[in-house]
Amino acid sequence: MRRRLIAGAAGAVIVLAGIVGGYYLHVRHESRDIVGSSTVEFVSTQSVTALKHATPPDIPWPMYGLDAAHQRVAVGSEVAPPFRKAWTFKAQSYIEFPPVEGYGRLYFANNAGVVFAISAKTGKRAWKYHSGRCQAMSPAVSGNTVYVTFLNGPPCNSTRANLGGELVALWAGSGKVRWLERMDPSESSPTVSKGVVYVGDWGGRVSCFSATTGKLYWRFQADGKVKGAIALSGNRVYFGTYDSKVYALNARNGKLIWDSSAQSRLGHAGEFYSTPAVAYDRVYIGATDGKVYSFGASTGDLRWSQSTGGYVYASPAVWKEKVYAGSYSGTFYAFDAATGRVLWTFHADGRISGSATIVAGRVYFSTLNHETYALDATTGRQLWSYPDGEYSPVIADAHRLYLVGRARIYGLDPAPR
Repeated sequence: MRRRLIAGAAGAVIVLAGIVGGYYLHVRHESRDIVGSSTVEFVSTQSVTALKHATPPDIPWPMYGLDAAHQRVAVGSEVAPPFRKAWTFKAQSYIEFPPVEGYGRLYFANNAGVVFAISAKTGKRAWKYHSGRCQAMSPAVSGNTVYVTFLNGPPCNSTRANLGGELVALWAGSGKVRWLERMDPSESSPTVSKGVVYVGDWGGRVSCFSATTGKLYWRFQADGKVKGAIALSGNRVYFGTYDSKVYALNARNGKLIWDSSAQSRLGHAGEFYSTPAVAYDRVYIGATDGKVYSFGASTGDLRWSQSTGGYVYASPAVWKEKVYAGSYSGTFYAFDAATGRVLWTFHADGRISGSATIVAGRVYFSTLNHETYALDATTGRQLWSYPDGEYSPVIADAHRLYLVGRARIYGLDPAPR
Protein backbone atom coordinates (compact mmCIF):
# COMPACT_ATOMS: atom_id res chain seq x y z
CA MET A 1 0.00 0.00 0.00
CA ARG A 2 2.82 2.37 0.94
CA ARG A 3 4.56 1.73 -2.38
CA ARG A 4 1.34 2.36 -4.27
CA LEU A 5 0.85 5.67 -2.41
CA ILE A 6 4.41 6.73 -3.18
CA ALA A 7 4.02 5.73 -6.81
CA GLY A 8 0.69 7.58 -7.01
CA ALA A 9 2.19 10.72 -5.49
CA ALA A 10 5.11 10.55 -7.88
CA GLY A 11 2.73 10.13 -10.78
CA ALA A 12 0.71 13.15 -9.61
CA VAL A 13 3.90 15.22 -9.39
CA ILE A 14 4.85 14.17 -12.91
CA VAL A 15 1.38 15.08 -14.22
CA LEU A 16 1.49 18.43 -12.40
CA ALA A 17 4.96 19.12 -13.74
CA GLY A 18 3.71 18.30 -17.21
CA ILE A 19 0.78 20.69 -16.82
CA VAL A 20 3.00 23.48 -15.50
CA GLY A 21 5.58 22.86 -18.21
CA GLY A 22 2.92 22.78 -20.88
CA TYR A 23 1.43 26.02 -19.60
CA TYR A 24 4.86 27.64 -19.54
CA LEU A 25 5.55 26.58 -23.11
CA HIS A 26 2.10 27.77 -24.17
CA VAL A 27 2.58 31.20 -22.60
CA ARG A 28 6.09 31.43 -23.99
CA HIS A 29 4.71 30.63 -27.44
CA GLU A 30 1.90 33.17 -27.04
CA SER A 31 4.34 35.90 -25.96
CA ARG A 32 6.84 35.33 -28.78
CA ASP A 33 7.72 38.16 -31.15
CA ILE A 34 5.48 38.23 -34.20
CA VAL A 35 6.82 39.05 -37.67
CA GLY A 36 4.44 41.08 -39.83
CA SER A 37 3.50 41.20 -43.48
CA SER A 38 4.10 43.97 -45.99
CA THR A 39 0.86 43.11 -47.82
CA VAL A 40 -1.71 42.41 -45.10
CA GLU A 41 -3.48 45.52 -43.76
CA PHE A 42 -0.58 47.78 -44.71
CA VAL A 43 -1.12 50.77 -47.02
CA SER A 44 2.29 52.16 -47.94
CA THR A 45 0.85 55.13 -49.84
CA GLN A 46 -0.19 56.85 -46.61
CA SER A 47 2.32 59.49 -45.57
CA VAL A 48 2.71 62.66 -43.54
CA THR A 49 2.38 64.90 -46.60
CA ALA A 50 -1.33 65.26 -45.83
CA LEU A 51 -0.35 67.08 -42.64
CA LYS A 52 0.72 70.10 -44.68
CA HIS A 53 -2.93 70.77 -45.37
CA ALA A 54 -4.08 69.99 -41.83
CA THR A 55 -1.67 72.31 -39.97
CA PRO A 56 -2.60 76.03 -40.16
CA PRO A 57 0.30 78.36 -41.02
CA ASP A 58 -0.10 80.28 -37.74
CA ILE A 59 -0.12 77.05 -35.67
CA PRO A 60 3.01 75.14 -36.72
CA TRP A 61 2.75 72.59 -33.86
CA PRO A 62 -0.87 72.31 -32.62
CA MET A 63 -0.76 69.27 -30.31
CA TYR A 64 1.31 66.44 -28.87
CA GLY A 65 3.01 64.60 -31.73
CA LEU A 66 2.07 67.47 -34.11
CA ASP A 67 -1.00 65.87 -35.68
CA ALA A 68 -4.06 64.01 -34.43
CA ALA A 69 -2.56 60.70 -35.63
CA HIS A 70 0.55 61.46 -33.49
CA GLN A 71 3.12 60.55 -36.12
CA ARG A 72 5.64 62.95 -34.53
CA VAL A 73 7.20 64.24 -37.76
CA ALA A 74 7.87 67.96 -38.31
CA VAL A 75 6.34 69.29 -41.54
CA GLY A 76 7.92 72.15 -43.47
CA SER A 77 11.04 72.35 -41.29
CA GLU A 78 14.58 71.81 -42.55
CA VAL A 79 16.43 72.96 -39.41
CA ALA A 80 19.37 70.69 -38.66
CA PRO A 81 22.36 70.54 -36.32
CA PRO A 82 24.69 71.99 -35.33
CA PHE A 83 22.72 74.61 -33.39
CA ARG A 84 23.43 77.78 -31.47
CA LYS A 85 21.35 78.86 -28.50
CA ALA A 86 19.10 81.86 -29.16
CA TRP A 87 17.42 81.96 -25.75
CA THR A 88 16.68 79.91 -22.61
CA PHE A 89 13.50 79.91 -20.52
CA LYS A 90 13.62 78.60 -16.94
CA ALA A 91 10.40 76.77 -16.08
CA GLN A 92 10.93 76.56 -12.27
CA SER A 93 9.97 72.87 -12.19
CA TYR A 94 10.69 69.93 -14.47
CA ILE A 95 8.93 69.57 -17.80
CA GLU A 96 7.81 66.09 -18.80
CA PHE A 97 6.06 66.87 -22.09
CA PRO A 98 7.02 69.20 -24.95
CA PRO A 99 5.33 72.48 -25.84
CA VAL A 100 2.99 73.26 -28.67
CA GLU A 101 3.32 76.32 -30.88
CA GLY A 102 0.79 78.76 -32.26
CA TYR A 103 0.25 82.49 -32.80
CA GLY A 104 3.97 83.20 -32.31
CA ARG A 105 4.10 81.53 -28.88
CA LEU A 106 5.03 78.28 -27.21
CA TYR A 107 2.56 76.84 -24.70
CA PHE A 108 3.58 74.23 -22.13
CA ALA A 109 3.27 73.33 -18.45
CA ASN A 110 5.67 72.25 -15.74
CA ASN A 111 5.04 69.41 -13.32
CA ALA A 112 3.90 71.87 -10.65
CA GLY A 113 0.87 72.68 -12.80
CA VAL A 114 1.90 76.11 -14.08
CA VAL A 115 1.01 76.73 -17.73
CA PHE A 116 3.31 79.14 -19.59
CA ALA A 117 2.97 81.09 -22.81
CA ILE A 118 6.31 82.39 -24.07
CA SER A 119 7.42 84.15 -27.23
CA ALA A 120 8.81 81.73 -29.81
CA LYS A 121 11.07 84.54 -31.03
CA THR A 122 12.55 85.78 -27.75
CA GLY A 123 11.63 83.24 -25.05
CA LYS A 124 10.03 86.00 -22.98
CA ARG A 125 7.00 85.08 -20.91
CA ALA A 126 3.64 86.43 -22.12
CA TRP A 127 1.48 84.91 -19.36
CA LYS A 128 1.20 82.03 -16.93
CA TYR A 129 -1.70 80.16 -15.37
CA HIS A 130 -1.49 78.58 -11.91
CA SER A 131 -3.69 75.50 -11.70
CA GLY A 132 -2.77 74.38 -8.18
CA ARG A 133 -2.67 70.83 -9.54
CA CYS A 134 -0.08 68.39 -10.80
CA GLN A 135 0.44 68.08 -14.53
CA ALA A 136 1.93 65.63 -17.05
CA MET A 137 0.87 66.38 -20.64
CA SER A 138 1.33 68.62 -23.67
CA PRO A 139 -1.40 71.17 -24.29
CA ALA A 140 -3.19 71.60 -27.60
CA VAL A 141 -3.78 74.93 -29.34
CA SER A 142 -6.58 75.70 -31.79
CA GLY A 143 -9.08 78.49 -32.41
CA ASN A 144 -7.23 81.00 -30.19
CA THR A 145 -7.60 78.56 -27.31
CA VAL A 146 -5.12 76.44 -25.34
CA TYR A 147 -6.47 73.15 -23.98
CA VAL A 148 -4.80 71.59 -20.93
CA THR A 149 -5.55 68.62 -18.66
CA PHE A 150 -4.58 68.34 -15.01
CA LEU A 151 -4.15 65.67 -12.38
CA ASN A 152 -5.26 66.00 -8.77
CA GLY A 153 -3.60 68.42 -6.42
CA PRO A 154 -0.38 67.40 -4.63
CA PRO A 155 0.66 64.73 -3.83
CA CYS A 156 0.58 63.90 -7.53
CA ASN A 157 0.47 60.09 -7.31
CA SER A 158 -2.06 59.86 -4.52
CA THR A 159 -4.40 56.87 -4.62
CA ARG A 160 -7.01 58.21 -2.21
CA ALA A 161 -10.67 58.21 -3.18
CA ASN A 162 -12.45 61.19 -4.72
CA LEU A 163 -9.49 62.42 -6.72
CA GLY A 164 -10.37 65.18 -9.14
CA GLY A 165 -8.79 66.43 -12.36
CA GLU A 166 -9.72 69.08 -14.91
CA LEU A 167 -9.84 69.91 -18.58
CA VAL A 168 -9.35 73.66 -18.96
CA ALA A 169 -9.66 75.86 -22.05
CA LEU A 170 -7.57 79.06 -21.80
CA TRP A 171 -7.63 82.02 -24.14
CA ALA A 172 -4.36 81.84 -26.08
CA GLY A 173 -3.81 85.59 -25.91
CA SER A 174 -4.28 86.12 -22.19
CA GLY A 175 -4.33 82.81 -20.33
CA LYS A 176 -7.80 83.58 -18.95
CA VAL A 177 -10.14 80.63 -18.45
CA ARG A 178 -12.59 80.21 -21.30
CA TRP A 179 -14.28 77.12 -19.85
CA LEU A 180 -13.46 74.36 -17.37
CA GLU A 181 -14.75 70.79 -16.99
CA ARG A 182 -14.23 68.63 -13.90
CA MET A 183 -13.17 65.05 -14.54
CA ASP A 184 -11.00 62.31 -13.08
CA PRO A 185 -7.26 63.05 -12.95
CA SER A 186 -5.88 63.21 -16.47
CA GLU A 187 -2.41 63.11 -17.99
CA SER A 188 -3.84 62.62 -21.47
CA SER A 189 -2.61 65.32 -23.85
CA PRO A 190 -5.73 66.78 -25.52
CA THR A 191 -6.36 65.91 -29.15
CA VAL A 192 -8.30 68.63 -31.00
CA SER A 193 -9.90 68.24 -34.42
CA LYS A 194 -12.89 69.75 -36.22
CA GLY A 195 -14.29 71.54 -33.21
CA VAL A 196 -14.00 68.72 -30.66
CA VAL A 197 -11.53 67.75 -27.93
CA TYR A 198 -10.71 64.13 -27.02
CA VAL A 199 -9.10 63.24 -23.66
CA GLY A 200 -8.73 60.18 -21.44
CA ASP A 201 -8.51 59.94 -17.64
CA TRP A 202 -7.53 57.72 -14.72
CA GLY A 203 -11.11 56.53 -14.34
CA GLY A 204 -10.76 54.69 -17.65
CA ARG A 205 -12.98 57.12 -19.52
CA VAL A 206 -12.44 58.67 -22.93
CA SER A 207 -14.47 61.84 -23.39
CA CYS A 208 -15.35 63.99 -26.39
CA PHE A 209 -16.11 67.65 -25.65
CA SER A 210 -17.08 70.67 -27.70
CA ALA A 211 -13.94 72.73 -28.23
CA THR A 212 -16.01 75.91 -28.06
CA THR A 213 -18.18 75.35 -24.98
CA GLY A 214 -16.88 72.28 -23.17
CA LYS A 215 -20.19 70.48 -23.67
CA LEU A 216 -19.83 66.70 -23.37
CA TYR A 217 -20.76 64.94 -26.61
CA TRP A 218 -20.00 61.35 -25.59
CA ARG A 219 -18.04 59.26 -23.11
CA PHE A 220 -16.69 55.71 -23.29
CA GLN A 221 -15.81 53.58 -20.26
CA ALA A 222 -12.79 51.28 -20.55
CA ASP A 223 -11.59 48.83 -17.89
CA GLY A 224 -8.29 50.51 -17.05
CA LYS A 225 -6.67 53.92 -16.69
CA VAL A 226 -6.17 55.92 -19.89
CA LYS A 227 -2.88 57.78 -19.55
CA GLY A 228 -1.77 58.47 -23.12
CA ALA A 229 -3.28 60.83 -25.66
CA ILE A 230 -6.10 59.78 -27.96
CA ALA A 231 -5.08 59.23 -31.59
CA LEU A 232 -7.50 60.18 -34.36
CA SER A 233 -7.43 58.91 -37.93
CA GLY A 234 -10.40 59.10 -40.29
CA ASN A 235 -13.57 58.54 -38.30
CA ARG A 236 -11.91 56.49 -35.55
CA VAL A 237 -10.07 57.23 -32.31
CA TYR A 238 -7.48 54.87 -30.82
CA PHE A 239 -6.00 54.60 -27.33
CA GLY A 240 -4.30 52.19 -24.95
CA THR A 241 -5.15 51.47 -21.31
CA TYR A 242 -3.81 49.98 -18.12
CA ASP A 243 -6.09 46.97 -18.60
CA SER A 244 -3.59 45.82 -21.25
CA LYS A 245 -5.87 46.69 -24.16
CA VAL A 246 -5.89 48.93 -27.22
CA TYR A 247 -9.29 50.28 -28.28
CA ALA A 248 -10.78 51.72 -31.46
CA LEU A 249 -13.97 53.80 -31.19
CA ASN A 250 -16.22 55.60 -33.61
CA ALA A 251 -15.04 59.22 -33.37
CA ARG A 252 -18.56 60.60 -33.82
CA ASN A 253 -20.43 58.66 -31.15
CA GLY A 254 -17.85 56.79 -29.05
CA LYS A 255 -19.16 53.33 -29.92
CA LEU A 256 -16.68 50.47 -29.62
CA ILE A 257 -15.36 49.15 -32.94
CA TRP A 258 -12.72 46.75 -31.62
CA ASP A 259 -10.40 46.09 -28.73
CA SER A 260 -7.22 44.02 -28.72
CA SER A 261 -4.90 42.89 -25.96
CA ALA A 262 -1.19 42.78 -25.33
CA GLN A 263 0.27 39.31 -25.71
CA SER A 264 -0.01 36.86 -22.83
CA ARG A 265 3.01 36.32 -20.63
CA LEU A 266 3.89 34.94 -17.22
CA GLY A 267 2.68 37.53 -14.74
CA HIS A 268 0.61 40.54 -15.67
CA ALA A 269 0.27 41.36 -19.38
CA GLY A 270 1.85 44.56 -20.68
CA GLU A 271 0.05 47.84 -20.00
CA PHE A 272 -0.21 50.74 -22.42
CA TYR A 273 1.04 54.13 -21.22
CA SER A 274 2.28 54.97 -24.70
CA THR A 275 0.21 57.15 -27.03
CA PRO A 276 -0.63 55.33 -30.28
CA ALA A 277 0.63 56.52 -33.66
CA VAL A 278 -1.59 55.74 -36.65
CA ALA A 279 -0.19 55.34 -40.18
CA TYR A 280 -0.30 52.93 -43.13
CA ASP A 281 -3.62 51.49 -41.82
CA ARG A 282 -1.75 50.37 -38.70
CA VAL A 283 -1.72 51.39 -35.03
CA TYR A 284 1.74 51.47 -33.40
CA ILE A 285 2.10 51.54 -29.62
CA GLY A 286 4.60 50.62 -26.90
CA ALA A 287 3.87 48.60 -23.75
CA THR A 288 5.31 47.90 -20.31
CA ASP A 289 6.07 44.30 -21.32
CA GLY A 290 8.98 45.75 -23.29
CA LYS A 291 7.36 45.40 -26.69
CA VAL A 292 6.36 47.65 -29.54
CA TYR A 293 3.10 46.47 -31.10
CA SER A 294 1.47 46.97 -34.48
CA PHE A 295 -2.29 46.36 -34.77
CA GLY A 296 -4.43 46.62 -37.86
CA ALA A 297 -6.26 49.94 -37.69
CA SER A 298 -9.34 48.49 -39.38
CA THR A 299 -9.53 45.12 -37.62
CA GLY A 300 -7.49 45.32 -34.41
CA ASP A 301 -5.62 42.16 -35.43
CA LEU A 302 -2.07 41.89 -34.12
CA ARG A 303 0.21 42.46 -37.11
CA TRP A 304 3.61 42.36 -35.40
CA SER A 305 5.32 42.64 -32.03
CA GLN A 306 8.98 43.22 -31.22
CA SER A 307 10.79 43.00 -27.88
CA THR A 308 13.16 45.74 -26.74
CA GLY A 309 14.46 44.49 -23.40
CA GLY A 310 12.79 47.19 -21.28
CA TYR A 311 9.58 49.11 -20.70
CA VAL A 312 8.36 51.07 -23.72
CA TYR A 313 6.64 54.16 -22.32
CA ALA A 314 7.60 56.07 -25.45
CA SER A 315 5.07 56.94 -28.13
CA PRO A 316 6.34 55.71 -31.51
CA ALA A 317 7.29 58.12 -34.29
CA VAL A 318 6.52 57.06 -37.86
CA TRP A 319 8.41 58.22 -40.96
CA LYS A 320 9.05 56.75 -44.42
CA GLU A 321 7.74 53.28 -43.52
CA LYS A 322 9.82 53.14 -40.35
CA VAL A 323 8.73 53.18 -36.70
CA TYR A 324 11.01 54.71 -34.05
CA ALA A 325 10.89 54.12 -30.30
CA GLY A 326 13.23 54.06 -27.34
CA SER A 327 13.23 51.54 -24.49
CA TYR A 328 14.03 51.54 -20.79
CA SER A 329 16.83 49.17 -21.78
CA GLY A 330 18.67 52.25 -23.06
CA THR A 331 18.42 51.16 -26.68
CA PHE A 332 16.74 53.20 -29.39
CA TYR A 333 15.13 51.23 -32.25
CA ALA A 334 14.12 51.74 -35.85
CA PHE A 335 11.63 49.10 -37.05
CA ASP A 336 10.25 48.28 -40.46
CA ALA A 337 6.68 49.63 -40.24
CA ALA A 338 5.21 46.69 -42.15
CA THR A 339 7.01 43.71 -40.61
CA GLY A 340 8.51 44.94 -37.32
CA ARG A 341 11.97 43.85 -38.42
CA VAL A 342 14.70 45.77 -36.57
CA LEU A 343 16.46 48.00 -39.10
CA TRP A 344 19.01 49.49 -36.73
CA THR A 345 19.63 50.18 -33.05
CA PHE A 346 21.51 52.84 -31.10
CA HIS A 347 22.75 52.26 -27.54
CA ALA A 348 22.33 55.48 -25.55
CA ASP A 349 23.84 56.55 -22.22
CA GLY A 350 20.70 55.85 -20.16
CA ARG A 351 17.12 54.67 -20.04
CA ILE A 352 14.73 56.13 -22.60
CA SER A 353 11.26 57.07 -21.37
CA GLY A 354 10.11 59.92 -23.62
CA SER A 355 9.04 59.90 -27.24
CA ALA A 356 11.15 60.71 -30.27
CA THR A 357 10.54 63.42 -32.86
CA ILE A 358 11.73 63.50 -36.47
CA VAL A 359 12.84 66.79 -38.00
CA ALA A 360 14.39 67.03 -41.48
CA GLY A 361 15.47 63.40 -41.55
CA ARG A 362 16.96 63.44 -38.05
CA VAL A 363 15.38 61.60 -35.13
CA TYR A 364 15.72 63.27 -31.72
CA PHE A 365 15.29 61.59 -28.32
CA SER A 366 16.46 62.09 -24.73
CA THR A 367 17.54 59.80 -21.91
CA LEU A 368 16.92 59.88 -18.17
CA ASN A 369 20.64 60.73 -17.84
CA HIS A 370 19.77 64.17 -19.26
CA GLU A 371 21.26 63.82 -22.72
CA THR A 372 19.50 64.57 -26.01
CA TYR A 373 20.61 62.85 -29.21
CA ALA A 374 20.06 63.51 -32.90
CA LEU A 375 20.56 60.51 -35.17
CA ASP A 376 20.35 60.06 -38.91
CA ALA A 377 16.83 58.59 -39.16
CA THR A 378 17.83 56.35 -42.07
CA THR A 379 21.06 54.86 -40.71
CA GLY A 380 21.04 55.48 -36.93
CA ARG A 381 24.37 57.31 -37.05
CA GLN A 382 24.80 59.90 -34.29
CA LEU A 383 24.93 63.46 -35.64
CA TRP A 384 24.62 65.66 -32.56
CA SER A 385 23.93 65.70 -28.83
CA TYR A 386 23.01 68.25 -26.17
CA PRO A 387 23.68 68.00 -22.40
CA ASP A 388 20.09 68.45 -21.25
CA GLY A 389 16.73 66.79 -21.78
CA GLU A 390 14.92 63.91 -20.13
CA TYR A 391 11.64 63.01 -21.82
CA SER A 392 10.24 64.08 -25.22
CA PRO A 393 12.92 66.44 -26.45
CA VAL A 394 11.96 68.71 -29.35
CA ILE A 395 9.45 70.41 -31.60
CA ALA A 396 10.32 72.61 -34.58
CA ASP A 397 9.00 75.22 -36.95
CA ALA A 398 10.42 76.49 -40.23
CA HIS A 399 13.14 78.54 -38.51
CA ARG A 400 14.01 77.07 -35.13
CA LEU A 401 14.28 73.93 -33.01
CA TYR A 402 12.82 74.09 -29.48
CA LEU A 403 14.50 71.69 -27.07
CA VAL A 404 12.99 70.60 -23.76
CA GLY A 405 15.50 70.30 -20.94
CA ARG A 406 14.71 68.97 -17.51
CA ALA A 407 13.39 72.34 -16.34
CA ARG A 408 14.24 74.62 -19.27
CA ILE A 409 13.12 75.33 -22.81
CA TYR A 410 15.82 76.28 -25.33
CA GLY A 411 15.35 78.11 -28.60
CA LEU A 412 18.03 76.73 -30.94
CA ASP A 413 18.92 78.20 -34.34
CA PRO A 414 20.92 76.36 -37.01
CA ALA A 415 24.55 77.44 -36.61
CA PRO A 416 26.45 78.80 -39.60
CA ARG A 417 28.52 76.04 -41.17
